[in-house]
Amino acid sequence: MMTFSIFISFALILVAYLLGSIPTGYLAGRLLKGIDIREHGSGSTGATNVLRTVGKGAAIGVLLVDMLKGMMAIALIKVAYNYLGSDLLPPSWQDWLVMIAALVAVLGHSKSVWLKFSGGKSAAISLGVLLVMNPFVGLGTFATFLLVLYFSRIVSLSSLSGAIAVTIFMAIFNPSIPYLLFALLAGVYVIVRHRTNIQRLMAGKEPRIGQAVT
Repeated sequence: MMTFSIFISFALILVAYLLGSIPTGYLAGRLLKGIDIREHGSGSTGATNVLRTVGKGAAIGVLLVDMLKGMMAIALIKVAYNYLGSDLLPPSWQDWLVMIAALVAVLGHSKSVWLKFSGGKSAAISLGVLLVMNPFVGLGTFATFLLVLYFSRIVSLSSLSGAIAVTIFMAIFNPSIPYLLFALLAGVYVIVRHRTNIQRLMAGKEPRIGQAVT
């Protein structure tokens, strides 16, 4: 029975990675403009680069689908527990499975197997993950993003602010070890993925919404 539980767990984690790795931004560029978005703008497949290179409607669609990928990856674990029960999935594993599925979904978005392990910067999918893990944490992180975006008009700065805030919100609303560990690791990962943006921010060259990357 334990062997079967491990098999199911690995299967769920694999599906979470594959969901995260769906190359939404890349597909939007190919289908709508016939371009490889990785060769334009910042080179990211995320919604911000889609906004700059494809358009506003495509960017909104990519943002929503990327969030949905993260939501589905975590919902999958919760549904599996509801239908399979404690005989096949030990209750003590649930938070850890959620944490691992969340991490691999985020990793899949930025290291997609379909794009030779390239991709986006994982901010949108992280938000989707958080909204299912704990809605209060997700909404708090999103509110931080929107507040900074309103005043700065810089998407990367807003994403970085959310990446820092997420651990604080998780510590307040769901301070379990697996969830706190996800918040910390995902926050650091998003920051690392934005390292070129950080360099431009420090140099005063990071573009605001509507400006091109130079």
